[in-house]
Amino acid sequence: MRIVWAKTELLHPLDKGGKIRTFHMLRHLKRDHHVTYVTLDDGQAAPDALGRAAEYCHEVVPIPFRTRAKRSPAFYGELVVNAFSSLPYAVAKYRSPAMRRELGVRAAAGTVDALVCDFLFPSINVPDDLPCATLLFEHNVEALIWKRHWTLARDPLSRTYLREQWRRMRAFEAGECRRYGHVVVVSPEDRELVSREYGVRGVSDVPTGVDTEYFVRTEERPSDPHGMVFTGSLDWIPNEDAVRYYIEEILPRIRQAVPDATLTVVGRNPSPALMALGQRQPGVIVTGRVDDVRPYMERAALYVVPLRIGGGTRLKIFEAMAMGLPVISTRVGAEGLPVTDGRDIVLADSPAQFASAAVRLLTDERSARTLGAEACRMVREVAGWDRAAAEFAAICEAVAAGAGEELVRS
Repeated sequence: MRIVWAKTELLHPLDKGGKIRTFHMLRHLKRDHHVTYVTLDDGQAAPDALGRAAEYCHEVVPIPFRTRAKRSPAFYGELVVNAFSSLPYAVAKYRSPAMRRELGVRAAAGTVDALVCDFLFPSINVPDDLPCATLLFEHNVEALIWKRHWTLARDPLSRTYLREQWRRMRAFEAGECRRYGHVVVVSPEDRELVSREYGVRGVSDVPTGVDTEYFVRTEERPSDPHGMVFTGSLDWIPNEDAVRYYIEEILPRIRQAVPDATLTVVGRNPSPALMALGQRQPGVIVTGRVDDVRPYMERAALYVVPLRIGGGTRLKIFEAMAMGLPVISTRVGAEGLPVTDGRDIVLADSPAQFASAAVRLLTDERSARTLGAEACRMVREVAGWDRAAAEFAAICEAVAAGAGEELVRS
């Protein structure tokens, strides 16, 4: 099968969940299918990103593209202009006539069996009525994220802005999901949501995976027995919200029982405000981007996922589980993953519940080790990337053969 894969960025460095999922899916797909990777390139990827694209595709087609730095004057200017658009800003900023032309020409040449739009955002550059199978790969149901942003916002101005962005995102996402031959999501919950909210019959879900050869514990015990760790891209608003929530509302409760409890926050591009918040709190370290998250995870006794906003599934949970770490998460954080509260994860939504669970696992080594061991066993049995990629390839083949409806009925 000849696949054209459309995305908004080169994959290296593999420093956020969407990149990691795409990388592993494509690396496995490349073994049996010809993959052409068409991507926007804003020059912000790693210096070796173009060369390393050969790890996951046979041909890479970078489209030069300019983005506005967050919190810059040009960025705020774009927000003002977007106020008069029907598109959500998160989509409109990726408009590229050059990418649209490239995708149209390649499809028209008759050498493409399936075009996969990876995430909703590059869909603005995918032409209508392409002469090949088309699939939209939704790592998240984007409108759900914006709805959660809106409902959690405190001040009236933010609530008004976020509600309008949610309204636009929902309208755009609904139309795009119906425009493609098939939609692929990452959990049964998202499949049901897309089907119910957008009236889409042709939707399938593929499982989340983890690289079980990479995420392996090398030390028997954590070097910081009262240490907690969070990993994730800090330029993704739900992650920043989670860290703020944890530092402000959960960590003080934990410290009442465990005064020397620490939190290490590992992830790229933390905002100046988040860095300052970490500096004001004793025992909180915000590292910024690191080359390897595993040493930070291995030193900690507990992995925390206090997300209140989000969609799709969190790869970070499976990564922590693969290393045998006990995990506490909100239900939003663990959404869509095949986990069981009390057996391989602890789920807690209120600050009091989260803090109580953290104190128990930080002070009861036997319980923590049992939870981590069960989580590690479960992940290594069911969460290999080869399974997810095989299911994705089967969906692509069925849609290209005109059998997308059979997927829905099976």
